[in-house]
Amino acid sequence: MFGTPAQSQDRMVVWQGDGLTVRSHFQGGINLVSEGNLFWNFADTAAPGSGYDSDTNWAEFYIKPGLSFENLLDGGDVFYGKLSGVVSYTMGTDAYAAGDTGRATLEEAYLGYRTTSANGTRFDFSLGPRELKLGTGMLIANGGSSGFERGALKFGPRKAWEMAAIAKLSQGGFTGTMFYIDPNENPSSDNDNRLAGLDLRFDGAGGGYQGLTFVKVLKSGSPYVQAAAGGIGAPTILPGAREGTNALSYYGRTGKLGGGFENAFFALDMAYQWNDRVNLRAWAGRVQAGYTFTDLPWSPTLSYGFQTFSGDDPNTARLERFDPLYYEGSPSSWATGSKSSMVFINSNVKAHNLTLRLKPSPKDTITFRYAHIRANELLSPIQFGQGTRVVLANGVPLVISGVTGAHLADDFFLEYSRIINRNTFLTAGVSLSKPGTGITGAVGGSVPNWTGGFVNVVFNF
Repeated sequence: MFGTPAQSQDRMVVWQGDGLTVRSHFQGGINLVSEGNLFWNFADTAAPGSGYDSDTNWAEFYIKPGLSFENLLDGGDVFYGKLSGVVSYTMGTDAYAAGDTGRATLEEAYLGYRTTSANGTRFDFSLGPRELKLGTGMLIANGGSSGFERGALKFGPRKAWEMAAIAKLSQGGFTGTMFYIDPNENPSSDNDNRLAGLDLRFDGAGGGYQGLTFVKVLKSGSPYVQAAAGGIGAPTILPGAREGTNALSYYGRTGKLGGGFENAFFALDMAYQWNDRVNLRAWAGRVQAGYTFTDLPWSPTLSYGFQTFSGDDPNTARLERFDPLYYEGSPSSWATGSKSSMVFINSNVKAHNLTLRLKPSPKDTITFRYAHIRANELLSPIQFGQGTRVVLANGVPLVISGVTGAHLADDFFLEYSRIINRNTFLTAGVSLSKPGTGITGAVGGSVPNWTGGFVNVVFNF
């Protein structure tokens, strides 16, 4: 025998001996969701005969079992790897009219090697499907797709890239990461994307950090959409336009500050994109500031953020619509609104975000989020063809796209989280989206508020 069953306080360690440690992993969850007046009840106006139900309830389930190993070699080098999969299912009909469906898919299947030189320089290389998030997740974070035929739309349990080659070189607080990634897209919407790039990051002793990321799209069948000249007419779909797109982004956040600002933080993200093949020039950014009032009951943290993503200017021949690539779309990260993020991707939108987080106990967290969401460019697509319709101008029918009023929505989200034990977590939330003039003008007539709620339990071992 090469080892013995592990005698460890970590019950997930199944084997340990001769430098080899084998560990099992398990994650799973149950999510109950209810939605009313989905998408502000657009279906009744845009497609009254479709049979789409704007009021629906569904349940999501997933499990993610896995097995990993680390083998400590002579001299301190480490050979490691992990294998895991996801089984997900949606019971009932979800927000995108998919349901009673699910899939079992491979999640992680990588091997890696890391070593440390005598001067402290660390090298780490891995190959195979695995997770990779760069910076704050503005562009590169979510490598896997869920929902639709795979089920578990809200949970989104798949995060790993279908293939990833990642090389990291670190010295002190500096880390350089070279990567090649292939996203694990739903088969029904796989556009054969391939990306590569470089991330340079510095982590300070006080918890602050800053970094630069360069991404190049090597291959893609994903289209871009361009506004009609002057905003009059249907938008133009540019097949395969993502291929060749370059993105350069900066991210940074302060660490522990002095001078009475010990409980404050400030953060900045910026990105610029270009693609000469389709004459693309686009930009995006976010500023954030927050403060934790440690002397007050429940230690409230109040933060404000403003994020903006360029839209295509219908009065230019250039394409200015920002491509958010594979951003992390959770409410605590890069979602534009809570409910509105199901309608608008991070392109041609901007939002003021206000967050209040309370800690009644070490195990309980209450979070309130408010987002005021607006369009950057009028008469320009917000999503692919979003809002394309016929209007009358002086009795003449005209095809337009996008919105004629900048205010899209105001989103309100109240969330409660409870740590039941070290492996079990409960989250519940209610949300409301009030349509703005951009939405009411596009639909016409009375537009209801979009409401929803959920409760889920996640297990993580």
